[in-house]
Amino acid sequence: MLLEVGDLFVITEVFVIASGTSRPHVQSLADRVEELLKEAGRAPLRDEGRNEAEWVLLDYGDVMVHLFQQPARDYYELERLWRDAPLIEWAPAASDLG
Repeated sequence: MLLEVGDLFVITEVFVIASGTSRPHVQSLADRVEELLKEAGRAPLRDEGRNEAEWVLLDYGDVMVHLFQQPARDYYELERLWRDAPLIEWAPAASDLG
């Protein structure tokens, strides 16, 4: 899920919210996000929660990536908290589909 939060939250423009099925899955998702963005010349300003991997935050300044295990995502309900933020439509590039 992509939320355009720039008009509601002054420190970033977009929230990316995704779920993994387990601690290792969330950690590998975080690794892959960092890898892909590094290839695009981007490095996170900070990264939090990777060891526990219940909720990993990768802060890229204008984009914040939130990676959850499902129980934590259900508990924090960022989608509900930021429900006034418009959804950003996204479709993976053909090269991302394998």
